[in-house]
Amino acid sequence: MATEHSLTPREVPLVQTPYRTIATQIPAPGTVEALQALAAYEPLAMRGQPPILWDHAEGFQVYDGCGNRWVDWSSGVLITNAGHARPEIRQAIHDQVNRMLLTTYCFPSRERAALVKRLAEVLPEPLKKIFLLTTGSEAVECAIKLARAWGVSHGGRGKHVIVSFEKAFHGRTLGSQQAGGIPALKEWIVNLDPGFVQIPFPDGFWTTDTSFDSFERRLSELGVKPEQVAGVITETYQGGTSAFAPPAYAAALRQWCDRHGALLIFDEVQAGFGRTGTLWGFEHYGVLPDLTTFGKGISSSLPISAVAGRPEVMDIFPPGSMTSTHTGNPVCCAAALASLEVILRDDLAGNAARLGAVLHARLHEIQQRDLRLGAVLGKGLVAGLICIHPETREPNSELAWEIARRAVDKGVLLFSPVGFKGSTVKIAPPLSITAEALEDSLAGFEEAVMEALKA
Repeated sequence: MATEHSLTPREVPLVQTPYRTIATQIPAPGTVEALQALAAYEPLAMRGQPPILWDHAEGFQVYDGCGNRWVDWSSGVLITNAGHARPEIRQAIHDQVNRMLLTTYCFPSRERAALVKRLAEVLPEPLKKIFLLTTGSEAVECAIKLARAWGVSHGGRGKHVIVSFEKAFHGRTLGSQQAGGIPALKEWIVNLDPGFVQIPFPDGFWTTDTSFDSFERRLSELGVKPEQVAGVITETYQGGTSAFAPPAYAAALRQWCDRHGALLIFDEVQAGFGRTGTLWGFEHYGVLPDLTTFGKGISSSLPISAVAGRPEVMDIFPPGSMTSTHTGNPVCCAAALASLEVILRDDLAGNAARLGAVLHARLHEIQQRDLRLGAVLGKGLVAGLICIHPETREPNSELAWEIARRAVDKGVLLFSPVGFKGSTVKIAPPLSITAEALEDSLAGFEEAVMEALKA
């Protein structure tokens, strides 16, 4: 079970910098009643994050209403690419609400038309048809369904296998969890779908063999023939560690899919909309997918997601047979369109690339000070600091948790560690963060790491 934070306020050193303030105990005494209500009335599964009761958030900062403020290194789990409560997005939501059009189901709307048209304009060929949904998991489920339908229609019912990667996170719905490569998320599933198989992800750390031969070898060991594969799905970078595959591996995978009539799917839910220093994360590979999924940073605010793909794949189902209750919700569409325009206008992908270089350089400096800090992975404004036991190279979840806890005490807001056995400290500030705020929060994070290593 994941570590839980105590709801009993504890004394922490006061912090006051131009961007961070810790002025009370943690959690702030004035927030405990609400935190206790959540613990009492929500499922146990909802616990595990730092006991910080969000009051409001703006730009790259989060406030608890009790005098404390954090530089947000979570982006609300990689959502607020354009920044929290961006004025342009708030205005777009306000204007749409005042138009008195809050829901449409699948009936046409100008808002939906405007968003899919704009997305098609900025996406490369062949990703020119877009299906709007609600969550990243829903988008992944849709991509799996499309790939299997394509496979069966082009190779018969035996062409249905979905290949994904170990340690991958694709969501928490049934199909997305089976496509994912995290065993703990499948323990309760009595009959796993044999049409999902996982291959080691070539991250160069947990998996040292990064050759494409390892893909073909493992597929053979699993008894899967290439002609059985309907699609291969991979996160552009693995959400648990921020690890990218080598570009040569991605190029070989693209060729393999072409050769065997399988669809290549990049899950961009955590990577899209500038996060990695390019507008689309898959640009780092120099290859194009047949399908891609979006979510989180698509609107920097409200729940909306999308699948984009080749028209002949996206059009495989007839009218009325692939819909969703809240597809293209007009308020969410307005937010997504406004967020996209801000990201493009302000070159937030470029900001992610520039400040990402600073972030990764400093993190590598910190990582080299202690063998328990195994690696820093990622690109742009997403990074993963992997904690290990150096003598065995086993995951060190205790150290990762202690670093994240102490960072929160310093005014740097992180979500709880993720990745292989909870051993990765994930770092993902809004793409609107400034150089000064990044330097300020890096100083606080470095203090937290050094203290955790000495504890």
